[in-house]
Amino acid sequence: MPGQKPGCQKRKKRKQDELFVQSLRGSLDKFVTRASANENSESGGANENSESGGGGINNPDDSSHLSEHDNVVNASNVESLNVCENPNSRVDIFDPRYWENLDNKMRDVLVEKEPQRELSLVIPLDANKRRFSYNYYFRKLRNGETSDRNWLVYSKHVNKVYCFCCKLFKSRNCSNMLALANDGYNDWKHLSERLKDHEKSVEHMNNMKTWKELKVRFEKNLTIDKPLQKEIAKEKERWRFVLARIIAVVKFLAKRNLAFRGKNEKLYQDNNGNFLGAIEMIAEFDLIIQDHIRRIHSHEIHCHYLGHNIQNEFISLLAHNVQLSIVKTIKESRYFSVILDCTPDVSHQEQMTLIIRCVKISNRKASVEEYFLEFLKVDDTTGLGLFDKLLDALKSLTLEFENIRGQGYDNGSNMKGKHQGVQKRLLDVNPKALYMPCACHSLNLVVSDMAHSCVKAISFFGIVQRIYALFSSSSKRWKILLDHVPCFTVKSLCNTRWESRIKSVKAIRFQAPQVRSALLELYESCDDAMTKSDAESLIMAFDNFEFILGIVIWYDILFAINSVSKNLQSKSFCIDNALKQLQGVCLFFEKYRHEGFSSSLSIAQTIARDMDVDPIFPQKRRVFRKKQFDEIGLDEEIQPSEDAFRVNYFLVVVDMAITSVKTGFDQMKTFESVFGFLFDSKKLKTLHDSDLQEHCCNLCKTFSHGNSSDVDSDDLFSELRVLQTTLPDVSMEPTEVLEFVEDIGCYPNVSIAYRIMLTIPVTVASAERSFSKLKLLKNYLRSSMSKERLNGLAILCIKKNILESIDTETIIHDFASTKTRKNRIL
Repeated sequence: MPGQKPGCQKRKKRKQDELFVQSLRGSLDKFVTRASANENSESGGANENSESGGGGINNPDDSSHLSEHDNVVNASNVESLNVCENPNSRVDIFDPRYWENLDNKMRDVLVEKEPQRELSLVIPLDANKRRFSYNYYFRKLRNGETSDRNWLVYSKHVNKVYCFCCKLFKSRNCSNMLALANDGYNDWKHLSERLKDHEKSVEHMNNMKTWKELKVRFEKNLTIDKPLQKEIAKEKERWRFVLARIIAVVKFLAKRNLAFRGKNEKLYQDNNGNFLGAIEMIAEFDLIIQDHIRRIHSHEIHCHYLGHNIQNEFISLLAHNVQLSIVKTIKESRYFSVILDCTPDVSHQEQMTLIIRCVKISNRKASVEEYFLEFLKVDDTTGLGLFDKLLDALKSLTLEFENIRGQGYDNGSNMKGKHQGVQKRLLDVNPKALYMPCACHSLNLVVSDMAHSCVKAISFFGIVQRIYALFSSSSKRWKILLDHVPCFTVKSLCNTRWESRIKSVKAIRFQAPQVRSALLELYESCDDAMTKSDAESLIMAFDNFEFILGIVIWYDILFAINSVSKNLQSKSFCIDNALKQLQGVCLFFEKYRHEGFSSSLSIAQTIARDMDVDPIFPQKRRVFRKKQFDEIGLDEEIQPSEDAFRVNYFLVVVDMAITSVKTGFDQMKTFESVFGFLFDSKKLKTLHDSDLQEHCCNLCKTFSHGNSSDVDSDDLFSELRVLQTTLPDVSMEPTEVLEFVEDIGCYPNVSIAYRIMLTIPVTVASAERSFSKLKLLKNYLRSSMSKERLNGLAILCIKKNILESIDTETIIHDFASTKTRKNRIL
């Protein structure tokens, strides 16, 4: 029949009618106040371990209970109040796929905010290898000028484009041919023609006129509901103040690793947690929070934004903005290195920390930065499992693994393995990602080799640990130690941080007489047979001159290694300085091998006299062996005790240290062969052309793969030749040379070379420091914390300086945009 609508349109109309009816359910609550079904019910306690549950807030006399999930709409605030605190209700109001049926309030919000465009999206290809381009946002006129199509909006979720004004202001009899105003358009081959036809259509021009007129009325405040708009603006401002204070509390607690929730979530009750406690404290001085709490108690508002779901959302928003800022810096630097390390948390889950190292250049100042990004829960700790986890994390952060120029791990086989380790698998896909073993872990192995090099060295650390164990096992014994020891207390030995053993040795090195006196008093005052026996054996150890000399020797060795280890742990430490430090350690041990024994012997003799101990080595008893009748009678020569101690103890330990340092840092020599000519500016100025050309070719070859290369060897050589004449005569660090090059701006290849060199990591100390925060955040009281909350709190407390630069208004805007309710109408 003529005029009869097709069946698909009837079904669509029927579905829209059903949605409209559902949207009107509960509309009477806007005008009639009903008592909540659980108004007088008692809320169950929620502690920090819980990731779900009610978030009610009660008044001081516990006479009423408002759940944060109460579905009550306050029409006075369009942007913030029309929200339930269910995290699953997040809807992005700027996404065109939700614009099919909007009420006037939501449409007004969109007109006020104007269409939003994201210009850093990774747009997928369709079946024909075509995609949306940002060039479609602009129309090129015949005279060469460009006109902005500010009405064109792209939805990344459905990969379609829409017309903003036609989608919002289309008439009921809108033609179904206008795909930009209905279901969207994604035929990229014919998009240019469709856009030209659409912007020439009469309906589009009428909708544009309606949009601009409404926008002008909003700007001039000439809308028909002008008094209501004033009230709405006033209410919006009040809610912005409230949310700003809530965000401030979240930032305060997150930066200090404090727990948010207690046993309940009720205002003015005991054990309600730090978050509500801070809100109560602010309310004592701040009128806005006072008024907010009054409205809650008087049931004027039901969406209070003080529940645990809102806390998680603000933590997520803040952490997301911090992470976006970090990722933006990394992308601006382009080249970066990855630092990985793993540790089990308190809930026995393996956590891998991801650290990115890059060179940040801002205001012509270059600085080496190491950014924590997130903890990754890993179930497969093999090299393949960790590698796959790394690639997934980089993909989610939109970081390209082709730009990795360095990788730093500890000395675990799953990390540094030459065949199945993470470093080998990453090198297979990106040969430019050079592997650097952690220098601090290598130093730990050096000390470990020294401590296990001979029996006397093993026995020495056993005695040191026994001293701590004897005194620390009882408060009375510890009191005896403190009465005799004035400065340093004895420490327990660490099985992993070998250089930290200097703290254990230092207390005995400078307080040996006092520690011996404490052992004597413990021996005389204690009645326990085992304790008396242990104290007696330790006193005998102090009476042995070899032990006293061992204290002096080990303190000198550990002090030198500890000093280097502390310097290497700086996040801005570079390869050139690391090589200098390690060369200094080798020179120290070589010098100490020839001169250290005599100086240590002199110091040990002084300490022995203060303790009334004879500074002599114990004499080895001569053993006479029965000889056979046909054996020539030559007596075995007995080595003096001092020489025996020097040869069998001192030299063995020092030689092991020299060997371990030289063999453990061969990997760094590879980096020296690649970047060595850039370490020192004075050395760079004195290089001949032939040597300089050779170094440039080697650098270009190292960072070339396939047809791509980071630098051009000929251009780099030409730039360095000019730079040799322009560099100042004073010695300059690599960062200073980079700043000099960036300031001039005509040495691009030199800049790339220095940026890559400074990007190479030296240690994984930043990863170890992130584990300290992990231990504070996920303790036994918060062992069931979710992954999202853990990563959010971790990045907020580790990157406090970036958190301080985040604009609170941005967080409020993002929060309001994701929480605005959609009431659909026809």
